[in-house]
This record gives sequence, C-alpha cells and structure tokens, in this order.
Amino acid sequence: MSVHTITSLSNATVKAVRALHLRKERDGTGLFVAEGLKTVIEGVDTGHAPKIVLYGADAAGHPLLQRAVEATRAGRGQVIEVTQDILAKVSRRDNPQAVVGVFEQVFQPLETVEPQAAPCWVALHRVRDPGNLGTIVRTADAAGCGGVILVGECCDPYSVEAVRATMGSIFAVPLIKADEARFAAWRGAWPGSVVGTLLSARTAHSEAAYARPTLILMGNEQQGLPPEMAELCDVNVKIPMRGRADSLNLSVATGVMIYAATA
Repeated sequence: MSVHTITSLSNATVKAVRALHLRKERDGTGLFVAEGLKTVIEGVDTGHAPKIVLYGADAAGHPLLQRAVEATRAGRGQVIEVTQDILAKVSRRDNPQAVVGVFEQVFQPLETVEPQAAPCWVALHRVRDPGNLGTIVRTADAAGCGGVILVGECCDPYSVEAVRATMGSIFAVPLIKADEARFAAWRGAWPGSVVGTLLSARTAHSEAAYARPTLILMGNEQQGLPPEMAELCDVNVKIPMRGRADSLNLSVATGVMIYAATA
C-alpha cells in the first residue's frame, strides 16, 4: 500500500499527535489517541473512522492494518508510516505499540439517553482516576450496560491512560456528561431504580431489589457519594468488607454493583 512516510521527530503531525496527551489539546481539537492495532480496529468495527493512523514497519504487512488504512482513507484521514522513535515519542513509552490511531471524541447528550435500551446504566460523580474510569467503561461494556454518565467535574475519559484501560471499549460504550443540577433534574424521570453505595448504608448490595433499568450512582475515590447525590438514590447499599480492608477500589466496587444489578 502506498502511504506517506515520516522520519522526523519535529514533524508537525507528530507534534500534534503527541500534544493530545494534554487535556487542553484534546478539548481544543475534539480528538484523542488510541494505541494498538486491536484498539484501532475496535474503533473501525464500531463505525469510527480514524483521522490519522501512524504505524511502524513491524505492522506493515498485517491484514488488520489494511482494514484500518481503508477506513481511514474512506474518511479522508491520513495514513503515515513512521519510525520506532516516533512511535515512542507519540506514545511516551519505551516499548510503544506498532499502530497509533487518532479519533474524534463522542459524547451523547443526556436528553437522548433511552433508559429502557439496557438493563443497567452507570453514573460516576466526580471520578478522579483515569485508570478507574477506563476500567469501569470496560466493565460496563462487558456487562452490556447502556452507557456511562459523568456527573460534575470528572477526569477525561479520552485521556491516554483512560483509553488504555478501556481496552477498546471506549468505542462501544456511550459516554454522557452532565453537571450536578442537570443530572438531578433528569434523574427524576428515571423509570427504574437509582442505586448508590454508602459505607453507612444498612442494606447489603446483594440483598437490595433492583428494578430495571437500574442506574448505579457511584461517588469518587476520596469522598464517595456526597449527601446531595445520595439523596437522589431510591436505595443506598453497602458492599460488605469481610477482611481488614475497609473499602474497595472504585472500579472494583462499580464492577461488583454492575453485576449485582444485572444478575
């Protein structure tokens, strides 16, 4: 396949892709970086045409790369062969993936959410850790959740760290953003259960009744659900701690809740 080749680390396209590690650049361009041929193909398979595909010589003959190239060209994107040094610079890793894609971010408006489209949805209030957020998106995908709603000031789901943690699920799970006031007003029409987790709750997560569609509302890593968010829930539950640990990692706790609600 005939493609453009770049060998200079100072090339403008290389600099632009590398800059997408910064949130201000992602916000300004509406783009994000997805690393690895598998993740790029997940994007292609779910209808997201790459804007840019960078690849190294090691990937040149791979049949999946040809699919990515065709999708990129069909969307009038750029396909560029680059050196290992450029891949390392773009990925900020010593052992980078052989393929890097640049895609458009997608956020679904809160008003377009159809609760009955899935048995379970997830809302995260002010989640701070991109690894947790990415893992939750991956778990939501695995369990067939309808989407992930980001409430208030959350970390960026399209950061490189979050996208890595999704393992390609960033393309499969609808993402929605809303401030606290909009979310609170919208939640009033939710047709099923809204369930939150609180350390002070008396009902165990395994004993609660989950009316579908279930909306699981989780607090952030440091503070959990604040009172004003807990009050939006029909029921608050706790996940029992049977050892010395007094809490679970947010992504683990959310996974436990998702599968409890979809069992």
